[in-house]
Amino acid sequence: MQLSLMTWPEVEERIRERACVMLPTGSTEQHGPIGLIGTDTLCADNVALAAARLCNGIVAPPIAYTPAPFNTAFPGTVSVSRELFANLLGQVCKGLLDQGFQGVFIVNGHGANLDPAHQVAGRFAPGAIHIQSWWEPRSVAALREEMFGAWEGMHATPSEVAITQALYGQRVHPDAVEPPERLSADYIRAHAGDRHGPPDEHRALFPDGRVGSHSALASPEKGGRILDVAAQALAQSFTAFSARRTSAPS
Repeated sequence: MQLSLMTWPEVEERIRERACVMLPTGSTEQHGPIGLIGTDTLCADNVALAAARLCNGIVAPPIAYTPAPFNTAFPGTVSVSRELFANLLGQVCKGLLDQGFQGVFIVNGHGANLDPAHQVAGRFAPGAIHIQSWWEPRSVAALREEMFGAWEGMHATPSEVAITQALYGQRVHPDAVEPPERLSADYIRAHAGDRHGPPDEHRALFPDGRVGSHSALASPEKGGRILDVAAQALAQSFTAFSARRTSAPS
């Protein structure tokens, strides 16, 4: 259930039942020549919504404006500072908890959100905030490896593009046909968590926006499979989180 599509009496009833809530976080940034600008937000939000249908969860509106400074040389990218994102995320989490939700389960879709999100979680009572990227569960990682191997890369990945294709259709562009340059293990280690360089330098290194990711390997069929597996894993994690929070002293 989407929080935005509920009435306040419906929310009040769920709060009386000591419900927790999911909060998707994504980004607004380029995702290569065939990836949608809203890919990270769309993936996090739709995985959360699919999981909520499996476990009777509630999904708050997503936070879509987050840090992505390395991509601002590409049209369509809107980046905010880590501090602004952290302050907004912290206030949203506080607001949800103050309303009476027992916990906030952050469903993340953007690597650069993780460090500030964990800093925010540390401001609250232990266990009140849980953070999980949709790609994190072993079942999802195994499926991505099976489908794409090393061509999953780091940005504009075929797995995330595939999810959006399953939901919103495919885009085509001649630049996406050929595979990008493969990334070295050293590069991947050094740039994990979206630790990329300045915007102009980043675009010069990756002119079509893909960072080692062969987006053309994506398909709606693969996206549907990934979405299903990710939703099942998230529903299990959210159910376990809710059980812990419901049993915690109020």
